[in-house]
Amino acid sequence: MTDTPAAASGTFSLGGDLPVVRLGYGAMQITGPGVWGPPADPQEARAVLRRAVELGVTFIDTADSYGPSVSEELIREALAPYPEELVIATKAGFTRQGPGVWTMLGQPAYLRQQVEMSLRRLGLERIDLFQLHRIDPAFPLEDQVGELAALRAEGKIRHIGLSEVSVDQLQAAQQVTPIASVQNLYNLARRDAEPLLDHCEQDGVAFIPWFPLATGELAADGGPLAEAARRQGATPAQLALAWLLRRSPVMLPIPGTSRVAHLEANVAAAGLSLTDEEYAALAAAV
Repeated sequence: MTDTPAAASGTFSLGGDLPVVRLGYGAMQITGPGVWGPPADPQEARAVLRRAVELGVTFIDTADSYGPSVSEELIREALAPYPEELVIATKAGFTRQGPGVWTMLGQPAYLRQQVEMSLRRLGLERIDLFQLHRIDPAFPLEDQVGELAALRAEGKIRHIGLSEVSVDQLQAAQQVTPIASVQNLYNLARRDAEPLLDHCEQDGVAFIPWFPLATGELAADGGPLAEAARRQGATPAQLALAWLLRRSPVMLPIPGTSRVAHLEANVAAAGLSLTDEEYAALAAAV
């Protein structure tokens, strides 16, 4: 394994001008239970973030609602001053009322406030990728995306992304402003977003799959994922990540963890190669 094994996953250029290593890190799990409050071991959480960068990860995804605020604050504590190549993506569009409770809010004034707060917490003058966590049906899509476009014009955002959208919603947002990324639930066992992924690939839009390791019965003894992993000398989770990386050049998986050992195992997936037969067998298993 090289000193920066994540680099084996290749790179993708966000928005056409911002290169990132394709295998990133999702920073939701460095908070407390229910994505609420501080982690049980803040020192380990900071160690995970530092180790991710050491392993060659250049794309870290977080959100203002993780904690809330906790994840962004830990990222700054662990990594500032940031390496030049590091891209930090964050999001707004949810308020939090307790553990496991998420309430959508896309009011433009609220989104502007949260961009300003994320800039402060992360210690940045500009956020490289700011994502609308959800499109709130209580407000026009054009107003929500338009507010982020205004913030970009002011130099506070570099690129704009969306989360949990349909093809139609992506196309509607693209009529307002260029969209650099989408982030939807997608993994080997849950591929409802396949049409959106295909559309992203055609348009050169990054596709960030959240919950990338949900493998369920595929990983059970005797299942296709477990068998392929055994042949590769890898874990089912590593094979699931390798499958995602193989699926599309615009795919940017962001597996998350609160433990350094688990992080290292996830990043090792960047160096795995699936044969055509293995890839097809896994794709056909669901």
